[in-house]
Formats: sequence, structure tokens, C-alpha cells
Amino acid sequence: MLPGASKDALRQSILEQRRALSGAEWAAEDAAHTLHLVTALGGTPSTVALYASRPGEPGTQAAITRLHDAGWAVLLPRLGRTPDWALFDGWERMRRGWAGIPEPTTPGLGADALAGAQVVIVACLAVARDGPRVGTGGGWYDRALPRRDVGARVWALARTVELRGWVPSERHDIPVDGVITADGMFACGEATLPGIGKPWPPELS
Repeated sequence: MLPGASKDALRQSILEQRRALSGAEWAAEDAAHTLHLVTALGGTPSTVALYASRPGEPGTQAAITRLHDAGWAVLLPRLGRTPDWALFDGWERMRRGWAGIPEPTTPGLGADALAGAQVVIVACLAVARDGPRVGTGGGWYDRALPRRDVGARVWALARTVELRGWVPSERHDIPVDGVITADGMFACGEATLPGIGKPWPPELS
């Protein structure tokens, strides 16, 4: 089976699991992973790159609001063929972008703006123990992440059931350093997350 076909099957399976969740289940998981995310980032505001979630995926609205209100500079994607970022400046300054994904109406800062972020939080559908992630298939983050600072940490946001011992990956896929779920934060590969990184679930190691 070709890698792309294997990824498509995994995507379909996870999307079906997500569609089966109730609103109450999403709300409980979102509250938990938001707390873990804010805790992992720490109390000293700097710049973080996040994404504005849509219904049916781990929510980021509460995290975006909390971080912005605490003084963080929050970069959000402006989706297109060429990566672009803009600063979050309140939900009243957001619009529906490509595929209905919320994006800021503040000025675009270009692909190189990502170099100012100390942490990049990426969307995904699955993450493997050694760091490969399966996204939605557009390749946007694979084009965007090479512009990050060399010392920036890349964390994925997922559901705990979306952690895997292995996922299909290709040469261009960029691994993540950790993954945040409703159950806490898990380090990937050889990454260390002092004080916050939980061991990978033993059944997936």
C-alpha cells in the first residue's frame, strides 16, 4: 500500500471517531487539554503560534483567549498555498477563511513571522511515539514549519486515543517534539519536557 493510501485510511478512521463524540465530551476534553497547554507554556508571555479550530477537532478558542489576555502574542495561520501568519487581536477581528477555518483580519506578516514563535502548536489527526504526525493532507504545516526558529518547540494537539506507536510517514513530514491531550502532555522521540512531559503510554512504546 502506498503511504498516502495508508494515511487516508487512518484519517478516515479518526474522523469517524471524532464525529461520534457528543458536544459534552468535546467540551470536557477541550477544557482539560486547554489547562495542560497553558500550563506547559508557562507563566512568562512570549510568542506562540496556534491554530483556530473548527467544530469536530480539539478546540483552541479558550486557549487563544487565555493566552492573548495574559499578554502572549498569538500567531494564527492565514491559509493559502503560501504560508502566512497574522496576530490574533480579538474574536471580533476574525473571519471565515479557507474551508471555513477562522483567521485574523489583522495584516498578514508572511511566512517568516513563524521564526518569532518559541512554541508552535500544530493540528493533527494522529501522532506516533517518535514524533511523526498525520495531518489533514494539505501539507500546509510541512511548508510552514521550515521557517520556524531552530530552537522552537513543535507540539501537536490531539485526543489521547489518537496517539499511536507508529503512523505512516514520508520524507517531507516534520516530526513534533510533544503532544498535548486531555490526559496531559507526552514527549515524543528523544525530546524532553522538564516537569511536564509524561511517559508515552507503555502499550504504544
